[in-house]
Amino acid sequence: MLSLIPAGLLFASALLSSGAHATQAEHIRASHAWIRLLPGTLPAGGYVTLRNDSDQPASLIGASSTAYGDVMLHQSMGQQTGMSRMMTIDHLDVPAHGQVALAPAGYHLMLEKATHPLQVGDTTKVTLHFADGSSLDTDFLARPANTVDAD
Repeated sequence: MLSLIPAGLLFASALLSSGAHATQAEHIRASHAWIRLLPGTLPAGGYVTLRNDSDQPASLIGASSTAYGDVMLHQSMGQQTGMSRMMTIDHLDVPAHGQVALAPAGYHLMLEKATHPLQVGDTTKVTLHFADGSSLDTDFLARPANTVDAD
């Protein structure tokens, strides 16, 4: 005897049996997100604290924004000569049940080629992209060039 199973129930069952799980972005909590605005056409710096509530690490692999033509992950490093240098990185790991801060003089987003002028106090959306293909939209507050931290 042939039994008919509703398609919705069959789909839900398939998802459960395939081990469907939450994405990396669903486990990340973004806080203290801000952009340091620099004068003219100089690139802006983007900073945020990422908290991972998962049992697995997450890997931030990039970001994008309609407010900027280019958004890159960077790391600033001091050298023994007292000069600092910056380099592009391809990912930033957020440890399981841990956090990582993108902050001045460390990891940060380099935002270049503004599509329109931002003013201090404006909020713009930056989408954070993770290694599993998931993304997290985060509102970043524009702050003045002399700002040193989010608080």
